[in-house]
Amino acid sequence: MSTETLLVEIGTEELPPKALRTLGEAFRDGIVDGLAAKELTHGAVQWFASPRRLAVQIDQVLLEAPAREIEVLGPPVDRARDEDGNWTPAAAGFAKKQGVDPSELQTIESPKGPRLGLRSSARGANTADCLNEIINSSLRELPIAKRMRWGASREEFVRPVHWVVAMLGQDHEHGTVLGLPTGNSTRGHRFHSSGALAIGEPDGYERLLSEAHVIADFNKRRETIRAQVEAEAEKLGAVAVIDDDLLDEVTGLVEWPVALTGSFEERFLEVPPEALVSSMKEHQKYFHVVDAEGSLMPHFITVSNIESADPAQVVAGNERVIRPRLSDAAFFYQTDRKTPLAEQVQRLQTIVFQQKLGTLYDKTQRLVALAGALAPHLAAPVDQAQRAALLSKADLVTEMVLEFSDMQGIAGSYYARHDGEEADVAAALAQQYWPRFAGDRLPQSPVAAALGLADRLDTLVGIFGIGQPPTGSKDPFALRRASLAVLRIMVEKTLDLDLRDCLTLAAEGYPAGVLAEGTPEQVLTYMLERFRAWYEEEDIAVEVFRAVSAKGLSRPLDIHRRVQAVHAFAQLPEAQALAAANKRVSNILDKLDANHPFGDVSADLLSEPQESTLVSALTEMGSRARAHLEKDEYSEALAALAGLREPVDAFFDGVMVNTEDEALRNNRLNLLKNLRDAFLQVADISQLVVAR
Repeated sequence: MSTETLLVEIGTEELPPKALRTLGEAFRDGIVDGLAAKELTHGAVQWFASPRRLAVQIDQVLLEAPAREIEVLGPPVDRARDEDGNWTPAAAGFAKKQGVDPSELQTIESPKGPRLGLRSSARGANTADCLNEIINSSLRELPIAKRMRWGASREEFVRPVHWVVAMLGQDHEHGTVLGLPTGNSTRGHRFHSSGALAIGEPDGYERLLSEAHVIADFNKRRETIRAQVEAEAEKLGAVAVIDDDLLDEVTGLVEWPVALTGSFEERFLEVPPEALVSSMKEHQKYFHVVDAEGSLMPHFITVSNIESADPAQVVAGNERVIRPRLSDAAFFYQTDRKTPLAEQVQRLQTIVFQQKLGTLYDKTQRLVALAGALAPHLAAPVDQAQRAALLSKADLVTEMVLEFSDMQGIAGSYYARHDGEEADVAAALAQQYWPRFAGDRLPQSPVAAALGLADRLDTLVGIFGIGQPPTGSKDPFALRRASLAVLRIMVEKTLDLDLRDCLTLAAEGYPAGVLAEGTPEQVLTYMLERFRAWYEEEDIAVEVFRAVSAKGLSRPLDIHRRVQAVHAFAQLPEAQALAAANKRVSNILDKLDANHPFGDVSADLLSEPQESTLVSALTEMGSRARAHLEKDEYSEALAALAGLREPVDAFFDGVMVNTEDEALRNNRLNLLKNLRDAFLQVADISQLVVAR
């Protein structure tokens, strides 16, 4: 069947650099999905995205989809004619609806018996005929937060559109897209190329643009930038620090990257390097460089969008631009250090944390109490934890943080050291926000961990307590991230804290009447549910988490250890059989009256050999399991109980539990309760039975 290469390009004003990758991939997916919906198969797909274009090239696109066989069923054959052999109204009506004479209907076998019907063949979609629809549909579905109009046009897009290419082979007349007729003319680099460029064949698109100083492929341009930046750093004997998000953004800013190295005065290195990096990265999109020890060097690497005949002029221009920003950072740093951080705390009384929860000063006072209460459980000095809490938000009113918001905590840490605060107190001011994102480092010292926990717990109970928990789409106080951070700190730093107690302590810091009743329990349920996502990322089945959560525990470290143990147990060959047996036991016991009197198992009432065998095995293996449980060795305890599979299976195969003899029945129920209790010491493994 005939195929052609398809090329679609939307030429625009400069697109948002941070969104460019997302837009490019979404446009590709839209075109591919549109072809699939029409049953138009194809070969390799390549997407392009640069500041002035989104494009997709697809090889071997089928020009016409295969014909489709259509079968329409009507009334049953035995109701097609009346007693006189005439067509019934049902048959005649069906034929009329299909536009044929009843005599043209066929008998078609169906699951409900023979029926009248009609088989026909429908022509497959023609690519040229439906290409305009596919392009426009994919553009409408792009993830654009806010669309704009331009000129007198009623069309809307993320940026004004200046040209549209739509080529199926050499055919480029495919209607109107965003108010413009499709064609085969593109544009090269804004400065290194002029006029329209005619695309002879779609396969020559990328090469043609390269000759016009445009690296159209986003990923190729990204790697070109990375290689150039690393090469520039190597010339300095330095290492370039390449942040992936910044690399994506710079890739979205240039079409023909040229990396250049600039410098700034060494005196600026007296300023906290984080502030200098923030200024270079956020404002100027520069890559910074460090020496072999990781210390910031007085150089930066910028990526120009032109190949200048005099690159020194470009470098000088960038150096002139960055100098005032670094001067500002130096001025803020010097100014802020004139006022001790402790004196800044009072200024927090003018900053609202949340309208119903008071000011940041109020929050600070709560953190002092809560961090002090948590400190002994973390082996942290109480006085240091309280001092860190007192100073924790003071840098929010400094000039440095007001100008560079990402210096929050970091600036406070520098100022605290300058003021002579203890090392752990100063470090805690920066580390209170760790981890900032998934996989980020945790607070290092016990003081920092106490402050980090206190800060998040206070926010969680406060926001939940005033009825503003996260919704599916909104989480303005980042409570999901805060919950996972608390769990990570407790688990990964092996802090055996009771989360319920911690939340209760946090809630007690608020004045009476501020928080809704039952807030700690509501937050506890929400936070422990965050474990589900944690374990999903570790490929631990949800049934494993349910088995542990069924016990209603509230110590994250203990929960984590149990989950790991149940996960290991679930891999054993005995696991599913024992889980099913526990499920059966639970079903039997749950049907009993709530006040059913359980007691010890009587040896005199063991009338079947399978009962005696199970009692002996449970006594022996239960004893081994309890010895492990005393040391919180959950995996070893479950491994010991795994040996019960054969005696449990034999019991259910050979013993009737609900016998008419009441004494025997109750003795067997006591045995089953002992069996379930042995496993429940770790988890409810009946939850491991996968629903079918």
